Amino acid sequence: MDSIFLYWDNSNIFISAQDLAEEREGWGARNRIRIHFPTMIRLARRQRPIGRALAVGSVPPQLRRVWNNLEAEGIEVQLFERGKMGGQEQGVDQALQTAMLRDALDNNGDPGTAVLLSGDGAGFVDGCGFHADLERMRRKGWRIEILAWRHSCNRRMRQWAEQNGRFIALDDFYPCVTYLEEPQPGQPWAESRAPQPLPALED
Repeated sequence: MDSIFLYWDNSNIFISAQDLAEEREGWGARNRIRIHFPTMIRLARRQRPIGRALAVGSVPPQLRRVWNNLEAEGIEVQLFERGKMGGQEQGVDQALQTAMLRDALDNNGDPGTAVLLSGDGAGFVDGCGFHADLERMRRKGWRIEILAWRHSCNRRMRQWAEQNGRFIALDDFYPCVTYLEEPQPGQPWAESRAPQPLPALED
């Protein structure tokens, strides 16, 4: 069975989950939504061996628990400082793209399946970005899968994945890959929500 190589843009997945949580569960859910990492990994992995799993994100102290949880699942984590102007993450996309291209070179002649957790399709017209690099990997024989929230995934990249690989809409698994924490002191009271079991998955 071919190995999967998992590339996870945590901020893209989490921020889009916040948008969907507010839409589905009300405004109070936005700040309490969390990604259930074990289920997300099972959804991406589908019982296949992992050749590499890399997640990238930023380093506010309050997020250390997030990264600890990912590392506990066997995910390699790379963290970057947020920029001083606008709080934007610096180097996140480039780190994932570098890993993708290195894996493609290191496994030349023995390609696996590239699994991208991100809906960011920026840069394609200029020949850069996730979409462009996924196309490069596909030309080298890699199989391609994208897991992203339907509402925030770049349409061109989603349609390309549907035609040339697999697109998995996380919206369809929202109750399974997310949960709601209890409100913090000072926030309106609301019930927490545990993640639902993941249904049987097709190959």
